[in-house]
Amino acid sequence: MIPPEQPQQQLQPPPPAPPNHVVTTIENLPAEGSGGGSGSLSASSRAGVRQRIRKVLNREMLISVALGQVLSLLICGIGLTSKYLSEDFHANTPVFQSFLNYILLFLVYTTTLAVRQGEENLLAILRRRWWKYMILGLIDLEANYLVVKAYQYTTLTSIQLLDCFVIPVVILLSWFFLLIRYKAVHFIGIVVCILGMGCMVGADVLVGRHQGAGENKLVGDLLVLGGATLYGISNVWEEYIIRTLSRVEFLGMIGLFGAFFSGIQLAIMEHKELLKVPWDWQIGLLYVGFSACMFGLYSFMPVVIKKTSATSVNLSLLTADLYSLFCGLFLFHYKFSGLYLLSFFTILIGLVLYSSTSTYIAQDPRVYKQFRNPSGPVVDLPTTAQVEPSVTYTSLGQETEEEPHVRVA
Repeated sequence: MIPPEQPQQQLQPPPPAPPNHVVTTIENLPAEGSGGGSGSLSASSRAGVRQRIRKVLNREMLISVALGQVLSLLICGIGLTSKYLSEDFHANTPVFQSFLNYILLFLVYTTTLAVRQGEENLLAILRRRWWKYMILGLIDLEANYLVVKAYQYTTLTSIQLLDCFVIPVVILLSWFFLLIRYKAVHFIGIVVCILGMGCMVGADVLVGRHQGAGENKLVGDLLVLGGATLYGISNVWEEYIIRTLSRVEFLGMIGLFGAFFSGIQLAIMEHKELLKVPWDWQIGLLYVGFSACMFGLYSFMPVVIKKTSATSVNLSLLTADLYSLFCGLFLFHYKFSGLYLLSFFTILIGLVLYSSTSTYIAQDPRVYKQFRNPSGPVVDLPTTAQVEPSVTYTSLGQETEEEPHVRVA
């Protein structure tokens, strides 16, 4: 006797992806009446999904811009304290200032790794990846040193312009090593930001702002380019670590190797300058303020990079010079120009343009939507409709195991 044919079970669409996971773009939603069967969305459903996605994108865009400006304010604090130390108290100790920051990172994050158990313990990490973090710590230290050293040789205008070289470095490294792909609107936003930076440099020239010694301009310019390149390498490497490993591991290992190398460099190159510092409570307070701002920058930057990207962070930091300038109007009696305001809003417009659209990761073009669940069944979704094969990543973080494994035939 032939058993009666069982009715075909209708496949339910997979649950929406949680934050920080692979999500389809708006264009990937199947069109109404495209033959997608029960998986197709009605026009009202598509409109609702589009509206929700746009709300999320708008909220994420505002958060991204705001977080970047917090980093710029911290850099403003670093610049102001450094200016007071070097010009008012003649304390030219950039390596010692970096050493203080690395010591704080060591005390907070390296010790945290030391008390952890298992594979996240400090010794376990050192056994597996010690040489990589040693190179990264050296790169991070020398990036800071080269840019600060450049002020002795070239002009402020050259430093401001050439420091923008970090942006194409980050873009290229992200493209080849993180496989991040950009859209036209991202490049438009980047160009607008750089135009805003150029406007600020033009304003400096017009008001006759102090441009620096410029005694050996070629050497200074090469130092800036070298520092910007090392900054780009450090930022992209940082983004990879915090997305694939953890923020605490990155900061703990930077604190360990940064303190080690900066201590050696301090003993060799800067011990005489340190002995010349006229110590009093004002200088001590400035060093404390500098260290607090630098520690806050290092601790908060991985959070912003994971939320956005290394490219977005470096674009946001273009406003740091403008915040320093606005403070200088009251503290150092700088001359004001309307071009400064134009520059500030131009950079913000560029940031909004860049953040208005998500970047995406290079992926197998046959993949439409994929989630991982080792214990769950593999479900084939109907693919009668012509679907755009691109995917958008909101994060490179690890996936959880509560998501169904979905495969497109």
